[in-house]
This record gives sequence, C-alpha cells and structure tokens, in this order.
Amino acid sequence: MTKALVFDMDGTIADFYGVCGWDKDLKNSDVRPYVEAKPLVNMEVLNILLDAFRARGWKIIVTTWLAKNSSRDYDDKVRAAKKAWLARYGFTFDEFHGVKYGTTKANCTRRHGGFQVLIDDNEAVRRGWHLGAVVNANENIVEKLIDLLEMEM
Repeated sequence: MTKALVFDMDGTIADFYGVCGWDKDLKNSDVRPYVEAKPLVNMEVLNILLDAFRARGWKIIVTTWLAKNSSRDYDDKVRAAKKAWLARYGFTFDEFHGVKYGTTKANCTRRHGGFQVLIDDNEAVRRGWHLGAVVNANENIVEKLIDLLEMEM
C-alpha cells in the first residue's frame, strides 16, 4: 500500500506569516516573504524523521497554495522561491505541487491512493482531507510524526 506524508508550507513548516509586510509583498507580486520565512520546526530533526519514513517506504510530498489572485508569472516565481526555501533547509521531497490558492489539496495526490497523512495549519483544509489522517501543524508536528513513526515499527 502506498503511504505518503503531504506537507503544506506556509504556516506549517515555513513562518511565512511572520515575515513583516508579507501581505503587502503579495499584492506587489514580490516573493520576499517566501525567501525570508524562517522555519517553524527544527528542520534538522524533521529531515531525520523524513529519512526514517522514506526508509519505511513512505513518499514525501509538498502541496502548497500559491498567492491569491496571482498571475502565471508570479506563480512561477513563487514555486521557484518555495523550492529554493526547501532546498536551503535540506527538505527533500518526491513531489512538489504549488497550486492555485483554494485548490483541494487531496486532488493533487488522490491518484496515489493508499494512506496519506496531511500536515497543515489550516483547519478547513484538514477537515476536507479524506485520504487518510491529518496532523494539525499548530501543534508540535515533530512529536506527532515521531508518534506515527513509532506506530510503523
């Protein structure tokens, strides 16, 4: 059976909303907040956990929304900035989906089937997830992933 961890980025692993002026930058099609965001979790520990999941056959997927009402050109720049952010912090993934704001995230990974765990800070997105389980990113996601990994052993 296919198993996957599906990560949101903004507000989940990247402190996008903590970047001063992020909303103004988005209105001006500036990728600065995506570049300057600090991690919300200890990325070194998270990467160790992701390696352990991979060793047990799990896929690592990033499914993240782009800015509201953005142009195609800005979407491309945001995707590149988000991928660069992930690379800077050593977060490797099997798939990356940078999708229009409001896209149903399950539609991006449904084709894999199996059991998928969504890690997201947005309650409405978590409530709409029906492909497995959810982790509330407003809680300690490292702790939740350790619990899930221990269940795998």
